[in-house]
Amino acid sequence: MKRRAYITGPLLPAGLSLLQGKAELVVEPGPAPPTRERLLEQVAAADGLLALVTSRIDAEVIAAAGRLRVISNFAVGYDNIDVQAATRAGILVTNTPDVLTETTADLAFALMLAAARRLGEAERFVRSGQWNLWQPDLLLGRDVWGATLGIVGLGRIGRAVARRARGFGMHILYADERPDPRAEAELECSFRSLEDLLRESDFVTIHLPLNDRTRGLFGAGRFALMKPTAILINTARGPIVDQRALYEALRAKRLAAAGLDVTDPEPIRPDDPLLTLDNCVILPHIGSASVRTRDRMAELAARNLLDALEGRRPAHCVNPEVIDQGRWRKA
Repeated sequence: MKRRAYITGPLLPAGLSLLQGKAELVVEPGPAPPTRERLLEQVAAADGLLALVTSRIDAEVIAAAGRLRVISNFAVGYDNIDVQAATRAGILVTNTPDVLTETTADLAFALMLAAARRLGEAERFVRSGQWNLWQPDLLLGRDVWGATLGIVGLGRIGRAVARRARGFGMHILYADERPDPRAEAELECSFRSLEDLLRESDFVTIHLPLNDRTRGLFGAGRFALMKPTAILINTARGPIVDQRALYEALRAKRLAAAGLDVTDPEPIRPDDPLLTLDNCVILPHIGSASVRTRDRMAELAARNLLDALEGRRPAHCVNPEVIDQGRWRKA
């Protein structure tokens, strides 16, 4: 008998084709996520769940999922899922690491360049018809080449950003839970405490998961440590940054600029004051949004789901102890 799989939004054909014929599929048409009532109703009858990050899979949803064996997240981050509740229920949680590392690092560097060289302002300047003369002081920005880059979180994406920074001759600092001598030798980077990194860096780029320790990590106190010429980049998760404090720092020119691919909430509200600032570049969470990478994410999320439904250990388990301790729900 085919297992039933519920997918909380449109899945790219690269992933959907792997599941067709292997499971009974219920796929939300999108683009909006399912209502709470719809989500609870569908997980109650599902053996597998493939969740887009727009769907909140909390303890209530997990409690309603009496047959569920696996939650396959279409992302590397999984802060939209209550992993502890899933683990207690004997449900595997999987994610899609590695495949989006380089693409997200590309975007982080693109945001760095855009914020430093005021590309958003410049493009709007041209489109509005204001460009009528070349001037020596027109839209002066800041150099990326040779600047000091502070990487907060030297994981897969942080390291990929460091590799790009070497090509720009940047002096690279990093803050993490502990020093990593091997990474320092490979990437020619230096460990700093978060506070020292903020004081020394011309650019600060965030590559941390969202959890209780990182929520609101960047607020007014930490912005006060940064140079007034510094630029903040966030391609991780919006709630890591206190958005109101960031607005005040940018408005008062206590920070030079920011580049954000993530906000709190998402989508950002149309009346959010950050949208009134020229020195803030804001993108709609497109860090992994290349054709090739999103196809690979869809394939990996589908394979994780299918492996779990068919009783195999998925390649990327967030909570492998469910299997290792014999607590996995029976097929």
